[in-house]
Amino acid sequence: MKRIEKLFNALKSANRKALATFVTAGDPDLNTTKELVRTMIAKGADIIELGIPYSDPIAEGPVIQAANVRAMKNKISVADVFKLVKEVRSDGMEAPLLFLLYYNVVFQYGIDRFLTACAESGVDGLIIPDLPFEEQGELKPQCIKYGVDLITMVSPVSEERIGKLVKNADGFLYCVSSLGVTGVRTSFQTDFGKFMKQIEAYSSLPKMIGFGVSTPEQVKSLKEFADGVIVGSAIVKRVGDAATPEKAVKEVGIFVDELRNSLN
Repeated sequence: MKRIEKLFNALKSANRKALATFVTAGDPDLNTTKELVRTMIAKGADIIELGIPYSDPIAEGPVIQAANVRAMKNKISVADVFKLVKEVRSDGMEAPLLFLLYYNVVFQYGIDRFLTACAESGVDGLIIPDLPFEEQGELKPQCIKYGVDLITMVSPVSEERIGKLVKNADGFLYCVSSLGVTGVRTSFQTDFGKFMKQIEAYSSLPKMIGFGVSTPEQVKSLKEFADGVIVGSAIVKRVGDAATPEKAVKEVGIFVDELRNSLN
C-alpha cells in the first residue's frame, strides 16, 4: 500500500483530518529545510509538500515567488532536493512527501530519470499546477510505473470537467479553495458544501482544500468540508520573515502546532 493511501486509511479509522504543510526547498538553505520538515512532522503535519525552486512559478503569489528567488540564489538543484528527501527518509520519516513543481523541471531532468529518482529517494506524489489534464499523457503512465501519485487539482470552476479530471486520479484530490494564485487570504467566496458534493459525485478519493488557507481559524472552519487542509504561503511567510534560520524553525513549529490543534 502506498504511503498516501495508508495515511488516509489510518486517519479515517481514527476520525482525524489530514494536515499538509508546504515549504520551498532551499529557503533559506537546505539544512534549514530539513529541520523545518522534521519540526513540522513533530508538531503534527501528516503530509509534507516541498516546492522545487523555479524561475517562473506561475501559480504562486508573491510570498512563494520570493521564496523561490531566495532558494535559487542558493543555486539549489533538483539533485540537491532529491538528496534532501533521501536524508529525511534515512531519519525514519514515514509521512507522505510530495513535490510541488512545474512541468519544465521534470521535462528538463528527463521524465524517466526524474521518476526513477522519486521512487529511489521516497517521493510519494507530484503536484504540477501548469500541467493540464489533457497534457498528462506522457507523464501519467510513467508515474503509475514508478508508483508515484500524480495529484489532480480541482477548482470551483471545473464544474462539468470534474468527472473527467478525477476519473483516474491518484492519492488525493487537491481542491483549490478559490481562483487566482497562492497566497494568504482573509476570506473565501467558495460554496464549499456545493463544491465538495460536486466532487463526491464522481470520486471517493480523499479531498484536501488548499490555496490561501492561512490561519487556525480558517482551518477549523474548513475541516468539516474535506478530509484535510493544505497550508503553504502562511508557513513560507514565517520562514521569510524570520531573522535567523533557527527562529524560522521555531516560528513554523509553533504555527504548525496551532494548525494541528485546530483540526483535532
